[in-house]
Amino acid sequence: MKRALLRLRHRFAALARAREGVALIEFAYSLPIMITLGFGGLELINYTTAHLRVNQLAISLADNASRAKQEVVGGNPRFRELDANESIRAAYLQAGDLDLEANGRVILSSLEVNGDGGQWIHWQRCGGSKTYPSKYGPEGTGSAGTGFPGMGRGTRQVQAEENFAIMYAEVFYDYQPVVFGDLLPEATIYKTAAMYVRDDRDLSGIFNPDPPAPVNRC
Repeated sequence: MKRALLRLRHRFAALARAREGVALIEFAYSLPIMITLGFGGLELINYTTAHLRVNQLAISLADNASRAKQEVVGGNPRFRELDANESIRAAYLQAGDLDLEANGRVILSSLEVNGDGGQWIHWQRCGGSKTYPSKYGPEGTGSAGTGFPGMGRGTRQVQAEENFAIMYAEVFYDYQPVVFGDLLPEATIYKTAAMYVRDDRDLSGIFNPDPPAPVNRC
């Protein structure tokens, strides 16, 4: 009996001195933290990339709208409803897996000079299933007077010159997490871009010749 107790004592003593499983136990304790940090880094990269992509979408939308036109014999080129629709569709295609049409809102505004010499949003077209309004007001804002300062904020504010227009693009995107899903609060990415129209465009309005294209008002 004593011999058996002595052997059992030696075994417990050997077990107390054993260190073979220490690293495994420490790894098991640290694994949840490492996984959280790893996935958190992945989420941060995805969020940063989404900001960059949405910014490029705004630039492309403004640029495409500033170039689009219908040549007119003996007159200035015209911007059509078709051109507005195609510019917005191009943004959807460029967005790819962001699915901008379902998860965002694009707003294209024509910033011009009104009859009083002030700034105004002559027309505005939208796309996307979200319902975000323009941060600068709806179509017709600043149609009279000089109270409307232009579009943009701080040092990024832009103003149109007489007989010229600026295509101002606003893009809203509801960020879609790749890892944490509902654990993250809702985050809306908002980017803007402005481009001067490239030619002497007919600024009397948006034209819609036959066959007419859908009008995507905001």
